Amino acid sequence: MKFFGNKKPASKKNASASSASVEDDVPQSQSPSVHADPPPAYSSTNSSPSPTKRSSRPVSHHKDAKPPSSRSSRLSRHSTDAGYSSRRSSKYDPDTHPLNLPPEERERKRLSAMSAKMDVDPQPVNGAASPQPPKPSSNPSAQKNFAVPIPNGNMSNDEAPAPPPHKSNPSSPVPTPLEDAETYKTNGNRFFKEKNYPKAIEQYSKAVDLFPNSATYLGNRAAAYMSNGQYEAALDDCSRATDLDPNNAKVLLRLARIYTGLGRPEEALATFSRIIPQPSAKDMAPAREMLHHIKSAKDTLQRGSAMSMVLHALDQAERGLGHGVSKPRKWQLMRGEAYLKMGRENSLGEAQGVAMSLLRNNNQDPEALVLRGRVLYGQGENEKAIQYFRMACNCDPDFRDAVKWLRIVQKLDRMKEEGNAEFKAGRWQAAIQKYSDALDIDPSNKSMNAKLLQNRAQCKIKLQLYEEAIADSDRAVSLDPSYTKARKTKANALGKTGNWEESVREWKAIQELDPADNSVRHEIRKAELEMKKSLRKDYYKIMGIEKDADANEIKRAYRKMAVKLHPDKNPGDAEAEAKFKDMQEAYETLSDPQYVPPFY
Repeated sequence: MKFFGNKKPASKKNASASSASVEDDVPQSQSPSVHADPPPAYSSTNSSPSPTKRSSRPVSHHKDAKPPSSRSSRLSRHSTDAGYSSRRSSKYDPDTHPLNLPPEERERKRLSAMSAKMDVDPQPVNGAASPQPPKPSSNPSAQKNFAVPIPNGNMSNDEAPAPPPHKSNPSSPVPTPLEDAETYKTNGNRFFKEKNYPKAIEQYSKAVDLFPNSATYLGNRAAAYMSNGQYEAALDDCSRATDLDPNNAKVLLRLARIYTGLGRPEEALATFSRIIPQPSAKDMAPAREMLHHIKSAKDTLQRGSAMSMVLHALDQAERGLGHGVSKPRKWQLMRGEAYLKMGRENSLGEAQGVAMSLLRNNNQDPEALVLRGRVLYGQGENEKAIQYFRMACNCDPDFRDAVKWLRIVQKLDRMKEEGNAEFKAGRWQAAIQKYSDALDIDPSNKSMNAKLLQNRAQCKIKLQLYEEAIADSDRAVSLDPSYTKARKTKANALGKTGNWEESVREWKAIQELDPADNSVRHEIRKAELEMKKSLRKDYYKIMGIEKDADANEIKRAYRKMAVKLHPDKNPGDAEAEAKFKDMQEAYETLSDPQYVPPFY
């Protein structure tokens, strides 16, 4: 077997010493020792091997060369010695296949390749000519037959083996985080165009994870959140993006639209004002319209009239909310307030639904608790209403509305109970005063005030103040048309005045409202009988005499009235003429001996 330089093979001892020297070159190159000898001259071309270049195989030393006797002698060798190179690559043939190199050498080559690709200024400095890389020598061929050793690099190109199989080029650079983030953004854009918003959010989130302070990635994810109906998450991302890039018009425009979709038009318009140049009127129109409707609802609610207009304005404002966005809490409270002020049974039910919806989201919401208490108060459930007002005070002791309504209901309950006590004691006038004081506490509570008016009407009937009783009953019915007890009181008062025809009509209306009430049918029959009696002419009353008067008394009464009501005495007086005719009819009837007076 022949080796380089046609020298005899070295002994095993020398070979092992040479091998150890190659392995120890790694620390030697990292910390070279200072040496005074100048480096020897060598050729700069690659056409012939350098005298200092070592092959990847162990080679024999010259006869006269003495191996180092110890490790210290090896360490003292300077990197500029003729047989030594400080570069680790000098140990390996540059034509060696990368997969045949040690792992650390492959890593070094990969990093060198990446460094070359990342050079942003490949041109030579100051116009110097760019150095040409040396032409590589022919690739060394792998030995096929190990029966006869072949020196490294002596095979022909035709016999060069194929490189080892591999799927990727080990020298290709690893993608940078920025490249990965851009890839995620591109994928997110594709999913966004396909309206696959959850996937788009997933891809944008990966980009944000790599660069949390990128306004672009945050803005893209905010847009995907908006399209997916996640406006709160979109607001978080867009707010962060505007903090990072305060003058980005595109991000500010998106933030304003998010505010509009969430039902916050004031903040949306404030954001629009930050955009330069100013956005178009079309962009700002939804926020302006929403703000107009909300202000209209507030103003109408404060005036306390046309509650249906409040509901209409709120409906129009809610049309501008984003997809999947729940109605703002303040808007729901305004709607509940409007239903309360309507005071009807159906509207109280709607207000109760609003209150329960708010309490499902937060059972410690003091405003929702007060709304629920006011509904119960409007329905006459004062004890339950007091419980809810107390719960609201416990949640927020400084909440004035809760304290106010708690005091109102407690005072109203106390005045009503005092009036009932006076009524039961038969002190009608004192009861009327208590009920009147209670009516002044809360004029807005239609249901409670209807009950107080009915109670006061009962007291006035006892005092024979029938017309005033009818007036109180009418007010009670106007406040609560379904309040049948007030209608019954009115029907009784009408009968007391002798207006039985109106009394019958009122009782029949009550029967239509409550057909199952048997007492109403009895009252109808009684009123109809009284009406028939009232339709009969009371001849004794017409003549102005008692029912037990005899014929002489009847004749004297006739003569007296005839002188007073005779047409000659009252020319042109239609009323006197009608009374004169009734008097004649009464006299003829009562003078008839066959006449039997009716039973009254």
